[in-house]
Amino acid sequence: MTRRLALLALPLLLVATACTADTETPAPGRQDPAASRPSPFADCATLTSAPDGAGDDGVPDGSADDRPAGGSRLPELSLTCFTGGAPVALRDVRGPAVINIWASWCPPCRKELPAFQRLSQRADGQLRVIGVNTQDSRAAAQSIGEDFGVRFPMLVDQGKALQRELRRNAFPMTVFLDADGQIRHIDTSGALDDANLTELVQQHLDIAVKA
Repeated sequence: MTRRLALLALPLLLVATACTADTETPAPGRQDPAASRPSPFADCATLTSAPDGAGDDGVPDGSADDRPAGGSRLPELSLTCFTGGAPVALRDVRGPAVINIWASWCPPCRKELPAFQRLSQRADGQLRVIGVNTQDSRAAAQSIGEDFGVRFPMLVDQGKALQRELRRNAFPMTVFLDADGQIRHIDTSGALDDANLTELVQQHLDIAVKA
């Protein structure tokens, strides 16, 4: 009788063992679902050319280039583009530009991202908006881009090399780069909204962004 019960229990034990193995071991060739979806972000091919509305000197047409001399340049660092392609040398990025450094796990970052997307649309031809996703997973960054409709170019810096070079660790962080490639301001005051961005662009880049 005992032997019969043991034989009946054996198939159930094998089934239970197989379920556990399937749960703990991913199927061969299984990929992150986000990897099969197209990137919501624009590519980075244009980042080293002046914005469409800027003149040959990089200054937006119709704006006075009376900003004070000085400032510092972006570090000699190359970052990959979220959409692939050749790495982008930050020293070659053409301003004027607003560079937002963010991560999906940072609540203020998520709060302000839609305002940066609206700035990229409002200021099209006057300046460019660039994202730098750091210390994040590709799937999380892509989901945020899809959910919030973020379309501007996105660089990837998982080792936070840019933050180390700038000697800043605060999140979120936004860098205002003028037409000469000089850093005019680094903002770490918290989540920025449309009014804040308009004011900061006017104050540090001397560009009046349309409403």
